[in-house]
Amino acid sequence: MSLAEFALIDRIRARSKGRDDIVLGIGDDAALLQPLAGHWLAVTADTLNSGVHFPPETLPADIGWKTLAVNLSDLAAMGATPAWGTLALSLPEASAAWIDAFADGFFALADAHDWRLIGGDTTRGPLSLSVTAFGQVPHGQALRRDGAQVGDDIWVSGTLGDAAGALALWQRGELDVTRPAADAETEFLRQRLLRPTPRVELGVALRGIASAAVDISDGLVADLGHIARRSGVAACLDASSLPLSPALRDGFEEDAARNHAMGGGDDYELCFTAAQAQRQTVDGLSRALNLRLTRVGRTTAHAGMHGEGSGSHGYEHFR
Repeated sequence: MSLAEFALIDRIRARSKGRDDIVLGIGDDAALLQPLAGHWLAVTADTLNSGVHFPPETLPADIGWKTLAVNLSDLAAMGATPAWGTLALSLPEASAAWIDAFADGFFALADAHDWRLIGGDTTRGPLSLSVTAFGQVPHGQALRRDGAQVGDDIWVSGTLGDAAGALALWQRGELDVTRPAADAETEFLRQRLLRPTPRVELGVALRGIASAAVDISDGLVADLGHIARRSGVAACLDASSLPLSPALRDGFEEDAARNHAMGGGDDYELCFTAAQAQRQTVDGLSRALNLRLTRVGRTTAHAGMHGEGSGSHGYEHFR
């Protein structure tokens, strides 16, 4: 069944829940919000296009999840608590079944983080999805890219290269993104590509601990390079310390696995710097969150990226 525009909007609005700080949500020319006193608003926007950010045959529920996940990951990198946002949809056809499945994935993640949809736009066109997400962070506590100091440790969360590994398998025709893989390791990689986990709890917990942070969307080298440039320091990486999952190690030769970890991107883990004096605190945070946090290098006073694999390039849309 194909939907008219307002029927499409009504179908999405029916899935969105309210919050006490939403004065006026979906249905008017603009939403009205009441931010917390003593907090800054963190605002981010990401667009996902079919064939660029996900394989064209990706199931709509997985597209829905990832559409929001990449934005919540940006808020996590700022140490912000997710709050609200808008969704702009460009669809070749407004199918009721597609919209309902998309909403299943989108709102499953939204509800898990108490994030609320407050408006947006719909139009006919090539499949493209854009979210503008708002979060809140106490005054002066936001994580930024420009705070790293010489001698800081460089940390990453989770494991790296999994999404890039899954994408490589798909490109070789060895992975069907529309159905579970036959073996657990390949399925792990598939899930890492289609349904990344935004590290919101970690981002909030890193307030006052991390000196700088960024989410890994375009590859560790590229994204860590943003911290280095903005902070006026250099990053020295130890490629042998990169956290690689058993699935990635078993599915690829060692060099290929490391290359995926260094430059693959799309994992949406956090990379952050912290003073060496914070090592025990970060280790304790890892245990408290049950999340792997790994030191992969340090910052130095010499410009540029250093260490094995530091010449890897991350993803760039117009290169």
